[in-house]
Amino acid sequence: MVSSLSQSQEGLQEKDAQKLEQIRHTCAHIMAMAVQKLFPGTKVAIGPVTDTGFYYDFDCPVSITPDDLGKIEAEMRRIIKSNLPIIREEVEREDIQKEITALNEPYKLEILERIPDQEIITRYFIGSPDAGNRESSLLAVDNTNNTKLNQANSYWWDLCAGPHVNFTREINKKAFALLNVAGAYWQGDETKPMLQRIYGTAWETPEELQAFLKQREEVLKRDHRKLGQQLDLFSIQEDAGGGLVFWHPKGATIRYIIEEYWRKSHIESGYKLLYTPHIANLDLWKTSGHFDFYSENMFDSMEVEKQAYQIKPMNCPFHVLTYKNKLHSYRELPLRWAELGTVYRYERSGALHGLMRVRGFTQDDAHIFCLPNQIADEILGVLNLTEQILSDFGFNNYEINLSTRPSKSVGTDEVWELATAALKEALDNKGWNYIVDEGGGAFYGPKIDIKIQDAIGRLWQCSTIQVDFNLPERFDMQYVADDDTKKRPIMIHRAIFGSIERFFGILIENYAGDFPLWLAPIQCRLLPVSDEVREYAESVAKELHKEGLRVEVDGSGERLGKQIRNAELEKIPVVAVVGKREMENQNLSVRTRKGGDLGALSINETVTHLQSIIALNTTI
Repeated sequence: MVSSLSQSQEGLQEKDAQKLEQIRHTCAHIMAMAVQKLFPGTKVAIGPVTDTGFYYDFDCPVSITPDDLGKIEAEMRRIIKSNLPIIREEVEREDIQKEITALNEPYKLEILERIPDQEIITRYFIGSPDAGNRESSLLAVDNTNNTKLNQANSYWWDLCAGPHVNFTREINKKAFALLNVAGAYWQGDETKPMLQRIYGTAWETPEELQAFLKQREEVLKRDHRKLGQQLDLFSIQEDAGGGLVFWHPKGATIRYIIEEYWRKSHIESGYKLLYTPHIANLDLWKTSGHFDFYSENMFDSMEVEKQAYQIKPMNCPFHVLTYKNKLHSYRELPLRWAELGTVYRYERSGALHGLMRVRGFTQDDAHIFCLPNQIADEILGVLNLTEQILSDFGFNNYEINLSTRPSKSVGTDEVWELATAALKEALDNKGWNYIVDEGGGAFYGPKIDIKIQDAIGRLWQCSTIQVDFNLPERFDMQYVADDDTKKRPIMIHRAIFGSIERFFGILIENYAGDFPLWLAPIQCRLLPVSDEVREYAESVAKELHKEGLRVEVDGSGERLGKQIRNAELEKIPVVAVVGKREMENQNLSVRTRKGGDLGALSINETVTHLQSIIALNTTI
């Protein structure tokens, strides 16, 4: 379990995070300044800080390539060495609009137009604006003649809310790096111009930079998109559309294992399974509130017999309708209903990312309908099940957040206090440390978020447990209480994986594609050294299949060395060489990816060994 931090540690961490944000934000500006000097005519778009660094989007008249990053870095170091001041200035909307228009910076003009009227507009200068000629040394420095940037009194500015460091030399010139160049649609909208995005990272010390670059190298090796193709697990077919996942046989095998495990675990924990439609009348989404508050994430509706239907972005209303199919008694509660329900949500193409951000995905959704005095026990039950499932998949370290009532919310003070106290009680009973996010809950109820830590220390948002006061009210949900009056049930949403697709992506990266034996799509591959022994190999495969093992015979006809190499590349956990001697002795020469050569094993010994490893839930 990942421990929460003490208040003093949290304070230091927050201070360090603020300093790092300033460094990275300033680095993004310095990079943009350098790019506009080196590539005349470049227009600037946005340049935010990210979790690991920063990026900036450019509309450049020439293509910026990875080979250009070195000279951009060199120019950035020159700017840093000049120790130019970073100066904040508040500006009037009309004045700055004229300046940006004169500079022909359309993206900055759009950004300005999106700033609410009541907000203070600020810009940040690199270099002193009082030392030069403001009329000619603005944002892009005329975008055609950049000679002023070579003068000691040159400056550059950008619309920005901050924060930044005070002088460029506060950036350690040995502690930043530009990483790569990629295409990005303006505002993530494929109907808008394609820009060039340069990614960078910045740290306080060179040692931190080197540690990050080493970690990044490991991250790139584990990229689920690369491994998904290499191991033939899944694909995104552009002919079908972005963000729609095609599960190949090996990936589908793992998905089947995950789903069967999930169903078994839930049934054993007192859940009943549901299956619900993929579309519903648009009126349902109006009743639920999704049409009013979530429509930008929903696909367009379709007309069927002059009625509007909507493909579902969530499963919740369907479970509510199932509940409302009959009147329930308090004696029936709690009801625990679970579904592997496929939903569809609109995402801009620029936001799509492998399995992590898709347009169609399957949620491991469950809803619990209970009495107010049952909340704490039900939440504890969910936490226990979550811990069991995540642990079985190899995740034992978490960061836990409890989000409480925001300023705008539905529900009474009494029910909010009751639900929040119940969530705290459940977490305390588990003995788990957690961080309280005051005011961070949804408007309809408090929630618990669980982030899992993977093999290389990254945290992934995974499980969510959410109390909902909104849908029971909107759908007039009722149960008959012990005094024969009708009352509202408490509704708890929860997902442990989040989605099958995203969780699978996390699994691929956590294990670097080298899945534990129980999850491996092919657990053992038999390698016949000649056609003479192929029939024996096929008969052994059938015997192993009968014992519940996933086995295949290499049918490539390649030499043994090539067969072994192919199995290594495909990360097959176990291979068994089948030659004339093995056929005569009715055994196999077994070797594992990590354990090495196990020698000659009988068929029964092979089965026993593999089943014991599966029971241990580990890689071999």
